[in-house]
Amino acid sequence: MNKPILRLAIPNIISNLSVPLLGAVDTALVGHLDHVYYLGALAVGSVIFNFIFWGFGFLRMGTTGLTAQEYGKRDRMEMMMILARVQFIAMSIGLLILLLQNPIISLSLYLIESSGEVAEFTKVYYDIRILTAPAVLALYGLNGWFLGMQNAKYPMIITIALNLLNIIFNIMFIYGFGMHVDGVAYGTLISTYLALGLALVLFLKRYRRYLSYYLKHEVFNKTELIKYFSVNRDIFIRTLCLIFTFSFFTAVSAKQGDLILAANTILLQLWFIASYGIDGFAYAAESLVGKFKGSGNQKALRSAIFYSLGWGLILGLTGTIIYFISGNQILHVFTNNIEVIELAQTVLFWTIIAPFVSSICYVLDGVFIGATETKPMRNTMLAATFLIFLPVYYVGTIYFGVHGLWLAMVLFMISRGVALAYFLPKTVMEHIKG
Repeated sequence: MNKPILRLAIPNIISNLSVPLLGAVDTALVGHLDHVYYLGALAVGSVIFNFIFWGFGFLRMGTTGLTAQEYGKRDRMEMMMILARVQFIAMSIGLLILLLQNPIISLSLYLIESSGEVAEFTKVYYDIRILTAPAVLALYGLNGWFLGMQNAKYPMIITIALNLLNIIFNIMFIYGFGMHVDGVAYGTLISTYLALGLALVLFLKRYRRYLSYYLKHEVFNKTELIKYFSVNRDIFIRTLCLIFTFSFFTAVSAKQGDLILAANTILLQLWFIASYGIDGFAYAAESLVGKFKGSGNQKALRSAIFYSLGWGLILGLTGTIIYFISGNQILHVFTNNIEVIELAQTVLFWTIIAPFVSSICYVLDGVFIGATETKPMRNTMLAATFLIFLPVYYVGTIYFGVHGLWLAMVLFMISRGVALAYFLPKTVMEHIKG
């Protein structure tokens, strides 16, 4: 079982790490500009797009699980129709976002209190990057479908190409043309549409024959659409809670001033780097659990879950060790602002332990998504957000100050992992027996 897990996980880890690498490069580029409010604007802009795009992450996650199950059943027609449906939905949502772009930014800046300079440059960043919406959502669907087809290589190629192009454009716009957050936004815009073109080329190269299974009247098959939206409704709610938690974290940091916002933004980049790496095994679990559920292979399903969790814990521990040894040095890579570095150092401990304590919930998310057992994911996320994160934050900050915010985030991750582990034998395991 290690071989198929690593065959799927390694490309996913490589591609996933390029995502926070992009965020890290952007943070470092902007963090070395003259004014700290540029970094604040990038942070607030990222929160807004997390809400917009992560909220529709079900277009990838739900597509992977459902496609993997049809792959296990060897139903080529339904594999193709899942892709057709998700692309129709993605394009529709993308166009709707563009139509609502002005109300979205007005509401966002109203809800996230920040300095006048941060708000001004957040809008500059937003007005450009919002144009990526249709392409981003289409890529979610395509990458999810490739993973469901047990193909981790194509998402790796697409994601690495996207982020390398983005980094190149960002460096060119900032250092070549003297731009700031607008340069980062233009880099994202151009690279996203180039990546979508690459994804379509790769699809035609390997899966062109699946187009023969496309049936126009099946796109709006009521039963299949209800199934798709039922699964993705729970993923959507789960994802909104996750976005809310990170956005709340950033909004609270913004209220405390530009320096604290900058320090916490840098530390969150380190959280994202670790989480995206461990998610490589979560994605492998999605593909394999879905496949084995579809084929009814209980032994292989159990093995996939056990080994994916083991590998996730190993990678999480590795991340913790790296941050323990090199955390202070890493901070200097992101910024040369001494005040920001000193603030970040005071709470670095929470970032050091984060990869290991969060690894279980990351991998189990992949297990439940692959099995399309999404209700436990939804319920545990709601509980972790509103019964753990928020109460711990409000009580913790009274006694521990800024440490209370980080304590809330760590306990949020731990509680998710514990709750999902509790539901695992009663949902995923029991279902496969049936």
